[in-house]
This record gives sequence, C-alpha cells and structure tokens, in this order.
Amino acid sequence: MKRRSLLAAAFAATSLTAMPVLAQDGPTVGVSWSNFQEERWKTDEAAIKEALEAAGASYISADAQLSAAKQLTDIEALIAQGADALIILAVDKDAIGPAVDAAAAEDIPVVGYDRLIEDERAFYLTFDNKGVGRIIAETVNAAQPEGNYAIIKGDPGDPNALFLLEGMMEVLQPKIDAGEVTIVGEAFTDGWKPENAQRNMEQILTAANNEVDAVLAENDGMAGGAIAALSAQGLDVPVGGQDGDLAALNRVARGNQTVSVWKNSRDLGKRAAEIALEMADGTAGADVSGAEKWSGGENGVEMNAIFLDPTPITQDNLNLVIDAGHISKEQACEGAQDSVAACQ
Repeated sequence: MKRRSLLAAAFAATSLTAMPVLAQDGPTVGVSWSNFQEERWKTDEAAIKEALEAAGASYISADAQLSAAKQLTDIEALIAQGADALIILAVDKDAIGPAVDAAAAEDIPVVGYDRLIEDERAFYLTFDNKGVGRIIAETVNAAQPEGNYAIIKGDPGDPNALFLLEGMMEVLQPKIDAGEVTIVGEAFTDGWKPENAQRNMEQILTAANNEVDAVLAENDGMAGGAIAALSAQGLDVPVGGQDGDLAALNRVARGNQTVSVWKNSRDLGKRAAEIALEMADGTAGADVSGAEKWSGGENGVEMNAIFLDPTPITQDNLNLVIDAGHISKEQACEGAQDSVAACQ
C-alpha cells in the first residue's frame, strides 16, 4: 500500500492496546472495538476469530474504551500493523470519518459493524435494528396493552438508538393517537451503560410519581438498570430489551424481563469476517454475496448493506438460545418459574 510503510514507521514506537493476534498465512483483518464492557462483544469477537482462522487469515484488534479519539489512533495503528481489511464498531458516527479516510488512502476496505458509518466507502453489516425496536414494542405491548410507558434509549451518538426508537414508535404511535398508551418519560443513555439507564429510570419514576406500567429499553444492559430502579420502588412491570445477554435471558426465565430480542452475535461476527475477506480479496461491496443497496441513514447516503434477522426470546421459546448453545440450561433457568417449559 502506498502509505503503509510511512504509517508503520510512525507507529513503530507507539504502544497499541490490542487483543491477541491469530498468526496465519493469509490476509490480516483489523477490528476496532468501541468498548469491551458490553458482554456481547466477546461473543462477536470469538465468531470473527473462528471464521478468520478457518480461512487462514490473521486477526488484530484494539479496544477504543469508548473514546472516539483513541479509536482514530487505534485504526491508524491497525493499518500500520498491516491490516488488509477493517471491521469497525464505531464509538461515534460523526467522529469516525477520518478513520475511513485513512483506510481509503490505503485502499483498505471497511466494514461498519453493527453501527452505521454513513459513508459510501463503508459496507454496513447489522441486524434489522428498526425491526428489533418493533419487536420490543410489540411484545411489551402484548403484555401491557394500555398505560404509561417509559423508553430508555441508547447513546445519542449511536445511530442504532434512533433506528430502534423508530421501530418502537411504528408500533406505539397508533396506540398513542388512540389514547391507549402515554409516554411519560424517555431519555438517552450515555455509553449504553446500565448505571446510567438506572439513573434515567429513577428520574422518570420520580417525575411520573412511580406511575409507569411498562418500559422499553434499547438493550439488555439498560433493561437491567431499569429493572433495578423499578424494583427499588416495589414495581414489577413488563420490560423489553435486546442482545440476548445471559443475565437478561435469566431474567426472562424468572419473569423479571418480558423479552430479550436475540441478535445471534455468532452469525454477525462470522458474516463480518467473510465480508472483510471477500473485500480484502478485491470484491466490490456491491458484489458481496447478499448485499443490497440501502440509504436509510440520517443523510440518505446510498450504501451496500446486509441486514440479519433478529429473534425475540420470551419464556415461550427460551429453548432456542439453549439449544443453540448461546446459554446453558443451568444459566438460563437459575431461579426460574416452574411453568417455563425450557427449564423443566
């Protein structure tokens, strides 16, 4: 690559906080993680590593630790280390642009992983997040058709927070218009952190005099934070989340969480590795198997994308995640109700 040697020299003395490298003979794929605090990213990483190893490719990575500035430095360093393709889980959709520029200058393909990088040069791979929002709202509304709802939204810098909200509102708006549902509070949650979600939920409860009948949380960690706030007030109401976190699936089994929309991270990670390798080998984004044209981002940029289908997990189909090996029966069913079929 035309600037690779210069970058390598520039970063030779730089210490990159990177996760272990899988040494192989094929191409090298660099992965920039926004943070490794979320339980699910470890599952994604394992799937990426497995697919790369099977293809004879190498894996290098770095953890940006929720710092947009560090992520830019990390990506420059991954390029200097010889990455032939990049998979980027962006910290901030607006701050990631220089990283895409740096990759483009080296003719290195970029896969925007699970979070939108709205740039025609990046391939977008994710689940149908608007669909996830619809599923959360539909499932919670089936359990609580009327009343006061709270919405715990994700990080304001992550486009997924808005996609999820759009899906939720597709379900709720007709019910709001009909006077069946009232939104008594909603708040963005910095970093998608459970402790921030708990504070948001506490504030909503205070403002609503604890008159909250259902909660839509945009991920499982935040659902857990919301449930903690609800429990502190002696409230037990339907709560929805997503990601298939192990703790959330156990909450589903115990009846504390109504639904966790499972996005099989193994499928997403495997597909990301396959796309990265295809593009590293010279395949254009439009020619990647299964790619479609999509322009649903904030700026309407037309991109090549693939959307995987999510699966709602409730007490009725908890067996799906157990049978898939995502969680053991013991983990899922600890303290569960006797009526849960998967735990019998």
